[in-house]
Amino acid sequence: MDILQSIIMGIVEGFTEFFPVSSTGHMIVTADFLGIKQDTVTKAYEIIIQFAAIMAVVLAYKEKFTLKKIELWKKLAVAFLPIGIVGFLFAKQIKTLFSVEIVATMFIVGGVIFLIAEKYYKPKEHFINDVEKVSYKQAFLIGLAQLAGLVPGTSRAGSTILGAMFVGLTRKASAEFSFLLAFPVMSAATGYSIVKNYNEFNVDNLIVLGVGFVVAFITAYFTIKLFVRFLQNYTFVSFGIYRIFFGVALLAYYA
Repeated sequence: MDILQSIIMGIVEGFTEFFPVSSTGHMIVTADFLGIKQDTVTKAYEIIIQFAAIMAVVLAYKEKFTLKKIELWKKLAVAFLPIGIVGFLFAKQIKTLFSVEIVATMFIVGGVIFLIAEKYYKPKEHFINDVEKVSYKQAFLIGLAQLAGLVPGTSRAGSTILGAMFVGLTRKASAEFSFLLAFPVMSAATGYSIVKNYNEFNVDNLIVLGVGFVVAFITAYFTIKLFVRFLQNYTFVSFGIYRIFFGVALLAYYA
């Protein structure tokens, strides 16, 4: 992987990680398009840019990362449990699902679901607009919805957001809960990857990894800020349409 590829991949990761469009799907397609080989450098790179996205969440919501917010983090821990358990027990089976055909199909399916969801989603006055007011029951149900994100192309963020919307959160609160829930989910995944692949981090790869981290961090941070602002005025319809077109384009390109 060279510097230009590192920059492009960092932008793609940072821009898609928190959108309901499947960062994994975009990373697979981008790597294939750029001709990036799946070697030890690539593995280390994927770990480092995921860590950058985690740090972007911490910076964007630094006021939530204090002991005063322990009640919120208890709820996020409850929401994390389903995917933590299922992801750990069935990690090998989940890896077998990674293919362009599955990614493309789930892009389309997810897009249709978003369009249907927006047709029937009617925010009401009692809907929660503050993530700290989410109940433990709602947190657990959101965690169950997040399980769908284990299927490549579905989108962890998308599954979480839809789940949150339909248990009584506003679009903005749904997105913010998804951002914060990404912290334990991605931290666990990144920590596990580091333990398995610690020997892949070396001085020879330092520049490529460093560039990827910085680019992914900056892109993810501003994406979070812009996404919240976007949801104050717009719906997820555009994301649904994008997912369908992107999925169809993938099927056509790789047919």
